Amino acid sequence: MSEYLGKEIRKLGFGLMRLPRIEGQNDVIDVEQTKEMVDLFLEAGFTYFDTAWAYGGSEDAIRQALVERYPRERYQLATKNAAWIGEQTKEAAESQFTTSLERTGAGYFDFYLLHNLGNERTHVFDDFDLWNFVKEKKEQGLIKHIGFSFHSTPEELEAILIAHPEAEFVQLQINYADWENPSIQSKGVYEMARKYGKSVIIMEPVKGGMLANPPEPVREVFRAADPDASFASWAIKFAANLDGVITVLSGMSNVAQMKDNLSYMKDFSGLTEKDQKVLDDAAAALAAIPLIPCTSCNYCAKVCPMEIGISGSFNAMNQYTLYGDLEGAKRKIGFDVVRVGRKTADQCIQCGACEEVCPQHIGIREELVTVAETLG
Repeated sequence: MSEYLGKEIRKLGFGLMRLPRIEGQNDVIDVEQTKEMVDLFLEAGFTYFDTAWAYGGSEDAIRQALVERYPRERYQLATKNAAWIGEQTKEAAESQFTTSLERTGAGYFDFYLLHNLGNERTHVFDDFDLWNFVKEKKEQGLIKHIGFSFHSTPEELEAILIAHPEAEFVQLQINYADWENPSIQSKGVYEMARKYGKSVIIMEPVKGGMLANPPEPVREVFRAADPDASFASWAIKFAANLDGVITVLSGMSNVAQMKDNLSYMKDFSGLTEKDQKVLDDAAAALAAIPLIPCTSCNYCAKVCPMEIGISGSFNAMNQYTLYGDLEGAKRKIGFDVVRVGRKTADQCIQCGACEEVCPQHIGIREELVTVAETLG
């Protein structure tokens, strides 16, 4: 359990991005099952709920499942402002806050985050003066704590923390698979946040569910250590064991996942040395799987005449290699390549300019052919 500005918050948070759906209606949240999950969560003594303006239907669902059924002092509610989505104007960005208040009916937000800073998204929040906007809302009592979620490098995180000391906490993607991953740099961003004295909320501890179903070599390590423990339990406890953590968000999608998480987090008091050794062995087994050694330095992108999203393509291919999730890898292509205006791997003209500047000496042309054939 952690204490945050006088309030105790247990180390498991309910992430509301992947709420259960009604069978046959993937765009409709199952509010009744969500109510059952909320009840179990609160009964076990947990209190932190995390949603966002951009999580379709989530804010409405949590109003029905939580806000309208429990006293406001029973829980903490967090939501987020994604100013870089949709109409990019100051007025539209500010209206996200009002919309979130209306959807949730919460009256105020315990934690309010500027959503997904990093790369080309960071400047939008400065352009629209949203830092001062959220400070004003805090002064009005509509926000208790200001922070942001972040997906980028330790260096960019440091620049933001220097520019905006008013940020009280940072939400970071941290899990044992990404801890030493040069593309995600979980360890680096975590250490940077702690360097500046910021508390951390952890997202993606199970890497979007992938670590609940890890590659077979990793499963073997965990089974040998404890055949009865879920694979997800190891991932969440790894994150919860870090210092300075407010809570670890788990995006639970059904009652069974909720019960599993509660079973091992209700009395969690830290990892033993033996547990940590098991996680180190699991991470080593994961690292031994042959992947494209891309560090996302993007020197290749600077010289590519076709403007192909090379690093995004390689990250998606690595995801597929590790977890066998073809649809997830294709979605990653859409988000990390197409969405940011880069071309897909099938557009490569095999000129080789990229390979001349690659510090990792990757056979980029051959790897792009594989990406195109595998992920389309």
